Amino acid sequence: MLNCTLCPRKCGAKRPDQRGVCGADTLRVCRAAPHYCEEPPISGKNGSGAVFFPACPLRCVFCQNTPISRGGAGKPVTPYELSEIFKRLEAQGVHNINLVSPTPYVTDIIKALNIYRPAVPVVYNTSGYERVSTLQLLDGYVDIYLPDFKYVSPGLSAAYSSAPDYPEAAEAALREMLRQRGGCEYGDDGMMTSGVIVRHLVLPSHKEESISVLERLSSLFGTEKYLLSLMAQYTPMYGASEHREINRRLTKLEYRRVSDAALRLGFKGFFQEPSSASSQYTPNFDLTGV
Repeated sequence: MLNCTLCPRKCGAKRPDQRGVCGADTLRVCRAAPHYCEEPPISGKNGSGAVFFPACPLRCVFCQNTPISRGGAGKPVTPYELSEIFKRLEAQGVHNINLVSPTPYVTDIIKALNIYRPAVPVVYNTSGYERVSTLQLLDGYVDIYLPDFKYVSPGLSAAYSSAPDYPEAAEAALREMLRQRGGCEYGDDGMMTSGVIVRHLVLPSHKEESISVLERLSSLFGTEKYLLSLMAQYTPMYGASEHREINRRLTKLEYRRVSDAALRLGFKGFFQEPSSASSQYTPNFDLTGV
């Protein structure tokens, strides 16, 4: 029985008999299939082998994966069965194994990777709300870190994600990720084999917060050891309706102001088209591939 302290909440839930604050109990998977909506050096032409896990340490009111992020969804699997999922995805020709929202299951994921280590890179796709001690367990197992960096304001992170300590946790987590995998490397096919891509989702009515995020990243970490993915895909869903200021789509002007700041600061990476703001990019969590 695990008294869970994997994420910054350190709730101590006696899993699997008791669910954590994140909603996780036992190891579960909601979907495992090629995914084509990640950044170009992750998706490529064959797709990223995305393994979606339920439960998330954050409580983002605008989460597009709300049907699974509160926990309890998905099919229970063993670490051995998870390793077999990795094998099946790899056999389909995916460019990597992409672990989506894996934080509550790190110890089981490590067991699965000890059973079978894919020949393709392993991607750790996270909200950025991580404990350094948990990330240190992953050193040598993860090839590419794909974290969010959502906020620098404790007030906003409390209001929208129920985590006022998000900024400090995300900073410490990114520092550890860069220690492990700072500096991007690519294969002959242009696909990323090692590195860090930092995602930031621009929220409506909060372009100044986004600019502050970029300035903080530049000040703390520079702009050379990782890529930036500046996202325009915000879609008002679920709890966003309770917050008038974010209960709308992002405007082109808001996104342009933030993207201009990213260019001014010298970031390299990816800028999303506003047309990406659609719920059609959220997959069906129908146990495909599980």
